[in-house]
Amino acid sequence: MRSWRGRLLVLDVPASDPAWDRPAIWTGTGATLTGIPFSRGVTWAGRFPDIVAMIIGGVVALKIAGSPLPEDHGTDETAPHRKIRCSLVIVSTSRPLMNNRHDSPIDTHQIPPDAGSPGRWPLLCWFISSATLSVPQAAGPVAFSLLALNLTGNAVHGAAIILAMTLAQVAGAIPITRLGSNMPSTRFLRLLIVVRTLALASIALFAAFDVPFVWLVPLAMVAGSVNGAAFGYLRSVLNRLTPASRLPRALGISATLNEVTFVIAPVVASGLGTISPIVAVLALAILGAVPALLVPQTHPAHAEALPNAKGRVLNPSILLWLVCAAAGGAIVASVEIGAVALALRFGYEPALAIMFTVPLCLASVAGGVWVSVRNRMATRKAVLAYLSIMSLGSLLAAFEVSVAMTVLGAVLIGSVLAPLGTYYSLVLDKLAAPRRRAEVFALLRTANAVGVIVASAALTMFSLSLALDVVAGLMVVVTTVVGFASWSRA
Repeated sequence: MRSWRGRLLVLDVPASDPAWDRPAIWTGTGATLTGIPFSRGVTWAGRFPDIVAMIIGGVVALKIAGSPLPEDHGTDETAPHRKIRCSLVIVSTSRPLMNNRHDSPIDTHQIPPDAGSPGRWPLLCWFISSATLSVPQAAGPVAFSLLALNLTGNAVHGAAIILAMTLAQVAGAIPITRLGSNMPSTRFLRLLIVVRTLALASIALFAAFDVPFVWLVPLAMVAGSVNGAAFGYLRSVLNRLTPASRLPRALGISATLNEVTFVIAPVVASGLGTISPIVAVLALAILGAVPALLVPQTHPAHAEALPNAKGRVLNPSILLWLVCAAAGGAIVASVEIGAVALALRFGYEPALAIMFTVPLCLASVAGGVWVSVRNRMATRKAVLAYLSIMSLGSLLAAFEVSVAMTVLGAVLIGSVLAPLGTYYSLVLDKLAAPRRRAEVFALLRTANAVGVIVASAALTMFSLSLALDVVAGLMVVVTTVVGFASWSRA
């Protein structure tokens, strides 16, 4: 049973006051009350019991004011009588109430200060949306490889679809994000997901009718082009679902679920692919469409009311953390893509490549759990320590001294993925101009994609050892730059 506290607000306003014709909007988290003269009606966006309570409160207010309910105030501004504006504001005892017109708090005596959460259900829906949004990217390599094998007889051609999706994501991140700048975040996010779902479903449909494989690549580009923008808008929605004090925990949970997605989705795609590759592609299209159904509806933030609403997307501070994210993405991709080659290098069967990828994923999940429990934004020194740990892990993997040392390197890399990812998201949230947050978050996801491209290109052009050396060197350089930046800031 939820307890409710009512506050009776009675304002005595002269009939000639020009503000009388403008409705007073008193907004608390999750509820909005619009009070206008009783002679013209009252509108309440809330629950039915609250409507009844407000009507009763209005009658009581009029009794207290000693003024009968007016039937017609007329239009004579010189009339001596006063109009009584009264409202019974119903708020949860755990939620503060704000006056949007004057941007000042209403008296919230005895109301707990920790407010701002719209409830657990919208946040749970956001977590599910965040986890399923990545399904096409997580399951795509396996599903499209099996599809290419079925259509062309060569599974390697599946990499063309993944490459097309990744390049389209990089190219479309900013332009597509800006297309939705004048639309509510949730609505535009759903539109992006619908576009991606239709493109993926079309790939399955074309494959079912034996359309030439080359026609699937443009569809893959359409599907991939919206990934960065979708992530940016989904991340921006989270700011309206949880207070800043709980944002690290929410991001930690999201990072954990994201790693679980990248572990489970390829397995599911592989299992369905044994039945039919077309079924596997349809499955990832359907699962990837879940956010369009579950993403919570939020009240749009009006950019014109925000400070620095038209700030730049990139500045040196934002660029530094985007480069860090790209370097981390390259390290993870080099281990995951090169896992089979590593297994062969140490004399094992290709199937035992999981002895490098599974420890990395498990360590990443553990790191996400740790961030969620800690629920605190890391300090700059802690971030530098995390980057140093990732650099050490990348060097252990690059040296290829032994299986044990390489696995230890993978564990070190995975253990700091979630803490670093959470920090990047939080610090970019602070550095970005309010209206540009979705674009900056889209760039954050795109930076990881750029890291994957760098690792893939290095593994394609160079030997395994040299490719690992290149990405490890990149990580060491980035860590050094952050160290110098932290030192100069101090």
